[in-house]
This record gives sequence, C-alpha cells and structure tokens, in this order.
Amino acid sequence: MVEGSASTTTAPPPRPFDPQGGGVDAERRHRSRAGTVSAVLVGAVVVGVLAGPWLERRFGLAALGAWRTLLVAIVMQGVPFLILGTAVSAAIGAFVPARVFSKVLPRNPVLAVPVAGAAGVVLPGCECASVPVAGSLMRRGVAPAAALTFLLAAPAVNPVVLVATAIAFPGQPEMVAARFGASLLTSVVMGWLWIRWGREEWLRLPTGHAEHAPGAGRLEAFRRGLEHDFLQAGGFLVVGAMAAATFNVLVPPSVLEAFSGSPWLGVLVAAALAVLLSVCSEADAFVASSFTGFSPTARLAFMVVGPMVDMKLIALQSGAFGRTFAVRFCAGTFVVAILCSVVVGGVLL
Repeated sequence: MVEGSASTTTAPPPRPFDPQGGGVDAERRHRSRAGTVSAVLVGAVVVGVLAGPWLERRFGLAALGAWRTLLVAIVMQGVPFLILGTAVSAAIGAFVPARVFSKVLPRNPVLAVPVAGAAGVVLPGCECASVPVAGSLMRRGVAPAAALTFLLAAPAVNPVVLVATAIAFPGQPEMVAARFGASLLTSVVMGWLWIRWGREEWLRLPTGHAEHAPGAGRLEAFRRGLEHDFLQAGGFLVVGAMAAATFNVLVPPSVLEAFSGSPWLGVLVAAALAVLLSVCSEADAFVASSFTGFSPTARLAFMVVGPMVDMKLIALQSGAFGRTFAVRFCAGTFVVAILCSVVVGGVLL
C-alpha cells in the first residue's frame, strides 16, 4: 500500500506548554519582563531610600521619613523569608516528581481533599508556583478537587509562612494558629465545594507541560526556578511594601477607627487590600502587622485571602485553566476565605 504524503512527513515536535500561552519563547519573554520590572522597582526603592534625607530637607517632606522607615522595615523583614520560600519551591519543582503526589493521595476525591490540604504543610511553595503544580497533578490523574485544594493550601500553611507570621506577630501565637486554621479550612472547603458544584467544562486543562527546559539538568532547573520566582515575587513584595507604607502614612487614624468600629467593614477592606496589593505569602504577614488600625480578625483576613486570591493569581489561573474557571473559583475562594477568617478569628482572636 502506498502511504500518503501526510504519513511520510515527520511532524515537528510539539512546543512545550506555557501556562501563560505562547510556548517557551513567551515564557522567556515573561521572565525577562518580570526581571526588568522587579529591577526597576528595587532600583526605585534604593534611590528613594538614599535620596530620602535630601528630599526631606529640600522640600520639607517630613512624612517621607516615616514612609521610608516603614518601607525599609517591611522589605528587610520579608526578604529572608521570600528567599527561603522561593528556594524551597524551586527545589520541589526541580527534584520532586509530580507523580509522587498522585501516589500518596486517596482515590476517593472526598478523602483526597483534606490529605491534599495537609500536604501543603510539608510541601511548601509560593502561590505563583502552586498554579503549574496543580495543573501537573490534574494531568497525572489527581482529582481536580484535590489539586485545587493543594493549590490553595501550599502557599498558605507551609512552615516558612507560619514562621514568618510568628516573627511578624511576636508574642501572639494565637495569630499563627488562626492563620493556619483559617487557611487550611478555606482550602478544604473549596475542594469539597468543587466536588459538589464544580463542572468539568469550567476547567481548561493544559495538554502538555515542560517541567524543565530542553537539555537542562535538575540543578539548572532549580536555578531557573529560583531566579524566576524570586524576581517575580520580589517585585510584588516591593509593591506591597510601598503600598503598605503609603497607606500607613497617608490614611488618617480616624479612617481606621471608622473601620475598627465596624468589624465586617474592616474585614472586607482588609480582604480587598489583600487582593489589590498582591503581596507574596512569605512576606504578607509583615505587611499585615503594619496595619495597626485594623482589628486582629481583619488582619487575619488579609493573610488568609492574600495567598489564595490576588491580582497575580487571578492572571495565572486565567492563563493556566481559563478565564471562566478563574472568575468562578477566585470569587468563591474570596467569599469562603472571609467567612473562615471571621469564624476562626472569632474563636481564637
């Protein structure tokens, strides 16, 4: 039999999948842009800190000194935990095969959800890294509910985040316990809600994924992952620190007292700030501790909502799983996280 020309032509190998779309080239462009933006932000902070005393004398900007002090304090407290968290995340991506997760999770999705949530305690990762890990788990047969539970839990209940929270809130172990309990409860509830009401057509799974760049060893994959995660998360940390310092300097105490007088309003405002500021989970506790005008429950809501729903996560989830999924899942997570924060905060705080 004579084969057609289509069968004798060798098709080019498929391009590795990039959750943001566009393959390896798009991933490199995205990494380059993230590095450039982070470098600009860090440079701006350095210039602002060094030029601060001169600007204060030249223009009489007394408030700039307080802003500069708060900014440096938040960044310096958060950077060590940011480095540790991104290093652990990169190590997991480079050295731990994704199939390990599918072997340890129960086949029953209802039982797999709490196990996946608990796995976030021993397998830490930043929120940016949890999105591709969740997609990889689902492609290997892990129930979507369990993978999504891990996506929410890993950046929120891991030891690095809990230690950072303990240092940001010294002498307040109840805040650490409340963050752990509210975050774990939110992730498990969202997993069970997906089992009950989630639809397959909402979730667009990627068809392929390149765990490592072609020809790169595991050490090279670790280096690239660490570089990408740190540059990206470092930029968000600087933005969050700048916003938090600006908020503390410009917002009058009377405004915060108005929020304190209305517990629900304070919680809602803090949760909205968590979405907008997009602070990395390894550093958001230091930002939350600076919101002294908010109630403990409101600051808890900031720390619970942030690692699960923020602007960068909405964009990442839209690229990886589709906009339809991201809108529904992020909206549901936002509501559940607030409710869990209020319940746990009311009991422990």
